[in-house]
Amino acid sequence: MDLYFSPLACSMATRVALYEAGAEANYLEVDPPTKTVRSDGSDFRSVNPIGLVPTLRTDEGVVLTENAAILQYVADRFPQSGLGAAAGIERTRLHQWLCFIGTELHKALFVPVLDRKAPQEAKAYALEKNLSRLDYLDNHLKGREFLLDHFSVADAYLVTVINWTMATPPIELAKWPNLKAYYERLRQRPSIAKAIAEEFELYKAEQARKKAAA
Repeated sequence: MDLYFSPLACSMATRVALYEAGAEANYLEVDPPTKTVRSDGSDFRSVNPIGLVPTLRTDEGVVLTENAAILQYVADRFPQSGLGAAAGIERTRLHQWLCFIGTELHKALFVPVLDRKAPQEAKAYALEKNLSRLDYLDNHLKGREFLLDHFSVADAYLVTVINWTMATPPIELAKWPNLKAYYERLRQRPSIAKAIAEEFELYKAEQARKKAAA
């Protein structure tokens, strides 16, 4: 199984899920500006024409894209991990949270705020329109340890996205105490702590290369 990723990007959620499942995988770093695979210099777009991570190649050679699809695949592929949810309303709830994180937080809120090329007006609009999503999350997490009644791939995705608040000063996590406590608690989980530590080192190396090339 091959996971194409970029350091601290949304693909980290799949790394967390694979670690949680104890699954073996090859982790292939993609350079975002050039869309090349760092290990061999190949064109990542030959694997995923859109050029976005995460992209997962299964042991059968099937290429999967999109966070929600990949995370649910990992949960189904390794049912003993408990990362998924039982068929019925619980699985629907899991899908609901994956969609919420992907659309309301990842794309609607964090992408504009993190985009260095985005106009300030676009950043301000994203904050004005979408910070209420964090209010919703904070309320949901009151008295809860996880999004569902157990750790799932939705938590792997959420903690990956909330981790970006380190680079988004306008989003002060302290304003949402339940969400902040959730994030700090999950950062201590072995699979998450390992993924963040490893990808942070890769991120620093990536930034050093950019600085040297400037």
